Amino acid sequence: QVQLVESGGGLVQPGGSLRLSCVASGSIFSIYPMGWYRQAPGKQRDMVATIRSVGSTNYADSVKGRFTISRDNAKNTVYLQMNSLKPEDTAVYYCNQYRYGLNYWGQGTQVTVSS
Repeated sequence: QVQLVESGGGLVQPGGSLRLSCVASGSIFSIYPMGWYRQAPGKQRDMVATIRSVGSTNYADSVKGRFTISRDNAKNTVYLQMNSLKPEDTAVYYCNQYRYGLNYWGQGTQVTVSS
């Protein structure tokens, strides 16, 4: 049973930073791609960043240069460091694990960027 638990969301001012964490259980974490997605009210869920088992990464254009995804396989954890946050980054952020064509999701953590 795959379980993904996100944490680290909250309220931050524009230009501020947050670090999200996702702890995975129920799988061989180190061999699967992981990702962060986000969904704002009334909008679709979009990819923010992904990281492969070997560490290569991919980012949405809107977050390049501001966000960094990383993973610690010893801790079964994937991180999203978010810097220079903008109001348009406000969304629920979801952790994702991709296994053999299937997506597994956490419950999400709210990120609100507002002054």
